Amino acid sequence: MTDPEIEITAELVHALLEDQHPDLAGLVIREVAGGWDNHMWRLGDELAVRMPRTEHAPDLQRKECRWLPVLAPRLPLPVPAPERIGEPSALFPRPWAVMTWVPGEPLDCVSISRDDHAADALAGFLRALHREAPAEAPASSDRGAHPKNCTDGFEEFVHAIAPGGVTADIRAVRAVWGDAVAAPEWEGPPVWLHGDLHPANVVVSDGTLSGVVDFGSMFAGDPAWDLAAAWVLLPAGAAERFFEVYAQADEATIRRARGLAALKSLFLILMGQNGEQGLPGGKPTWGPAGRAALDRVLTSNVRRNSPV
Repeated sequence: MTDPEIEITAELVHALLEDQHPDLAGLVIREVAGGWDNHMWRLGDELAVRMPRTEHAPDLQRKECRWLPVLAPRLPLPVPAPERIGEPSALFPRPWAVMTWVPGEPLDCVSISRDDHAADALAGFLRALHREAPAEAPASSDRGAHPKNCTDGFEEFVHAIAPGGVTADIRAVRAVWGDAVAAPEWEGPPVWLHGDLHPANVVVSDGTLSGVVDFGSMFAGDPAWDLAAAWVLLPAGAAERFFEVYAQADEATIRRARGLAALKSLFLILMGQNGEQGLPGGKPTWGPAGRAALDRVLTSNVRRNSPV
């Protein structure tokens, strides 16, 4: 996944700032744990430096820098905004960026205590985001398809998870997935999507959602891919309130979203399992989050409604 020949250190970040953005070089630099495609460093109190560490990360970062300034003004929760662009150089061969810092703790490390407020916040955020996208909006190469076209991935996750990794009845999981596969396709126009809403990509303050980060996977498509977050992110029982407030999802979309939530939950469980085993890319905190999300999917009593 990562390039082992590029060691990203605080000294390197400081040198890059001195070379290209010297007015920022005096700010304190602090490493941020986690990250997948980017190695992130706090820069003072209000900024962050994002250093691509995978081959495809620069393209994702360019996409964020292109489209976040367009989307951010209408979004009711804080999101990162590009402040400076770093160019490839002899010091570092890839582009990099200085973004605004979104305060809060990632959800995979804390919990939500204000259930209704978080449901309202997430629903309001996605209502504002899910508007028809322009023709030049980015597409996705690895997500966005109808669940019926993702069955290979579902089966791969099911078989890759170690025995005992899923405590739920796998037959019930397959039933949820089968219902999503049988649901009608999205017939509306492609809408703007975050594309990768999971516990490490939202932050929490005072027990509720306070920001959304990492838009590298954003694309235009079926809103069900984001609406899966009703189960993946929110506490048990909050999905019903979420869909009441969101008020734009028909029965078929909710069915697809629930199946995709099961798929995402399995992925989180698998990444947690890999983390426990010390495998590259593993995330130990994601396992418990994925198991809790899958339980919410299977006990969901969301009322299937017509869009308002």
